[in-house]
Amino acid sequence: MLPHNIEAEEALIGSLLIDGECIARIAPMLQAGDFYRERNQFCYDAAVALFQRDQAIDQTTLAGELGRTERLDSIGGMAYLSHLVSITPTSVHSEDYAEIVSRTATMRKLIAAASRISELGYNDTDDVDGTLRQAEDALFAVRGGIQARGFVPLRQIYDQYLQDRAGMMEPEADSRSDLVILGARPSLGKSTLALNMCLNAAKNGSTAGVFSLEMSCEQLAMRILSSEAGIDSHRLRLGLYTMAEEQRMIDAIGQLSDLPVYIDDTPYQSMLEMRSKSRRLYMEHGLDLLVVDYLQLVAGQGRGFSANRVQEISEISRSLKALARDLKVALIACSQLSRLVENRPSHRPLLSDLRDSGSIEQDADVVMFIHREDLYITEEEWEQQRPGQPYPRNIADIIVAKHRNGPTGSIQLEFRDNLVRFDSFARMPAF
Repeated sequence: MLPHNIEAEEALIGSLLIDGECIARIAPMLQAGDFYRERNQFCYDAAVALFQRDQAIDQTTLAGELGRTERLDSIGGMAYLSHLVSITPTSVHSEDYAEIVSRTATMRKLIAAASRISELGYNDTDDVDGTLRQAEDALFAVRGGIQARGFVPLRQIYDQYLQDRAGMMEPEADSRSDLVILGARPSLGKSTLALNMCLNAAKNGSTAGVFSLEMSCEQLAMRILSSEAGIDSHRLRLGLYTMAEEQRMIDAIGQLSDLPVYIDDTPYQSMLEMRSKSRRLYMEHGLDLLVVDYLQLVAGQGRGFSANRVQEISEISRSLKALARDLKVALIACSQLSRLVENRPSHRPLLSDLRDSGSIEQDADVVMFIHREDLYITEEEWEQQRPGQPYPRNIADIIVAKHRNGPTGSIQLEFRDNLVRFDSFARMPAF
């Protein structure tokens, strides 16, 4: 017999018949399919339908709803509803009954997932990564509560929107499920800017994860410490700091240690590995923001650079977007730009400069570039070309080249390379 508890199911339906207001507390916890016995599924489904129409729930109304859907006879008629009321000791414990029903339903889903994984294991296929991904999805659907999506009526979408509207007022809610591409040529500070965003999010209560495919976690930690303590990164690595700076460093370590930031520095990971680790972090600690540094270092399906790297990058880009949607997190992926930027007179990056694949631009919700004019022109050349204008030393243009749900434009930040961070710049132009 599959795990179930008929007594809890009947007591729960009886509680709804005794006190229809219980449904407001139970509905977020259960679905009709969580009941083992079919007639209890029908009863709960009818109760939810009445609740959605803002109608009272009792024996009479529930019987009427079951009759309307031609299910009243199949459950045993009014006699069964009367039986449910008579055996229910009290409606006060309705949530406890619901937890029992939910728990046994989860056990049944786990057994079904195990059967599905066993099936996959017996299949003779060369696509091992694909099989592992399907197995992982089957298990994550049990623990993460992910349901298969099909056609959804517009009304249901709007109903969910109205329910979640209060949550959407939170700043991070606007970017959930978004794939943000941060592109730049090497050594322009894309890793630094992504880390700055990560730290700011963590300081505001969000949980952040970082896949650092290029730098070790120790290197990242020292960069973060330099930025937070305001100590030159080179002197910090060599241990050449004053007593006052040492105290600032100790204070910064104390503050940073409490931030919900998690770093994985495994080099050259596949999307399968990253999906698995992200989901584990999501389930164990929660997750609001994910950073991948950087996209071109993610391993393709063959765990190597194949002859068609463009297709691999396209698949990685789509997988990153799917991961952001699955976990409902904002995902920032750093990306290298092609050398065409160097050959262009203005050197300002364009969407076409995204390296290896045009699908990156297509999959991204937001594409940002970092551009620094002082890396391409000397102070003397600047004075000759633009006399009287201040030389843009360490000034970075953050160019929003694509924004699916907002404006595009640019903003200026000051890049403090000795402290490995970006700061606000006084002459910030409006969008």
